[in-house]
Amino acid sequence: MRFLNGRQAALDAFRHRRSAQTDPARREVVERLLQDVRTRGDAAVFDATERFERARLTAIELPADERRALAAAVAPDLAAAIDRSIARVRAFHEHQPREGFLTVTPEGVLGQLMRPLDRVACYVPSGKATLASSLVMTAVPAQVAGVPDVVVATPPRSDGSVDPAVAYVAEALGLGAVYRMGGAQAIGALAYGTESVPRVDKIVGPGSAWVVIAKALVFGEVGIESLPGPTETLVVADAGADPEHVAADLLAQAEHDDAVPVLVTCERSLWPRVEAALERRLADLPTATTARASLTERGTVVFVEDVAEAIDVANAFASEHLCLLVDDPWAWVGHVRHAGGLFVGASSLEALGDYVAGPSHVMPTGGTARFASAVNVRDFQKVIPVVGLTAAGTRAIGPDAVRFARAEGLEAHAQAVEARLEEA
Repeated sequence: MRFLNGRQAALDAFRHRRSAQTDPARREVVERLLQDVRTRGDAAVFDATERFERARLTAIELPADERRALAAAVAPDLAAAIDRSIARVRAFHEHQPREGFLTVTPEGVLGQLMRPLDRVACYVPSGKATLASSLVMTAVPAQVAGVPDVVVATPPRSDGSVDPAVAYVAEALGLGAVYRMGGAQAIGALAYGTESVPRVDKIVGPGSAWVVIAKALVFGEVGIESLPGPTETLVVADAGADPEHVAADLLAQAEHDDAVPVLVTCERSLWPRVEAALERRLADLPTATTARASLTERGTVVFVEDVAEAIDVANAFASEHLCLLVDDPWAWVGHVRHAGGLFVGASSLEALGDYVAGPSHVMPTGGTARFASAVNVRDFQKVIPVVGLTAAGTRAIGPDAVRFARAEGLEAHAQAVEARLEEA
């Protein structure tokens, strides 16, 4: 852990957060993979899958019978938990407005149409763990938005199968194809299309640094919801915070590879108690090696004067997850400006948000919460403005358009408007 004193020291340290996209060696590898997929299609995906996943496939899409069999192998208690998670995530997102509007003005009708995307791909990473929950958190908002075709890409296991829980989610939601491909090659296939993988309109979901770089490079060919980096949790804690809760919440993030756990506290005596709690929990934690590495290499403790300064630090960091373990946490909610997700009070632990609380757990990282949001219904919709003016409306506002056009040297624009004005 590193230790910082005060807001300014924290600000100076946070400025040096680095994105995987800036790694030139990785970027060069990904560019070659994407070009190979663009050129050779399925063959490039097969070759890359055998090379990286040690799986030799004859078809990219998981056959329907295998998909059903994998889904049926999920333990009943896990299947029931997934069903309840789906229901809660769906109920949460159905609160978002999904309709456009048309309004009558003195000049005519103005409004906007809300239209869902046609085809969306949810990327589900695999590594030490396959995060089937990420499929719930991306596919459900897409369905609520009205996307008619939601497909899945996930790296295969060496025998060509996929994680049964991923298959179960795909079956439970009635999703389209499940493609057995991962990494940059999957992103390329989804963006460009291949013989057996039709191109999509948008790719959503977290992934490795290779996936993030690939998503950055294909943006423009397809939509990208974000470029997720290592997961982050920033805990704001005061003198009344339970050190066991603080330790548990930090470890819940630290057990991810390359995670960034941060504690900001106005109570210096809290840290020794948190540290002791961390050591007790690490002693028998199956993921202790990864968690300890995250704490040691990227963990930060910031000491501040009061909760107000702690919130200033949190806003500057703009973390993926912001946890308020303070007295009367709701009093501070109005002061939070930048966070991927806000977890208010000791009972609102972030780990619940990963699975069953309701909002999507795919949230902005690396400080991008300054301008980005968690995955939501809006990610899967387009806004089409509607302009339906009357002739009288054109007469009323047309002269101003003519003035603008001529000021900008666009004479044809001005004449187009004047042609309508002359008809009046």
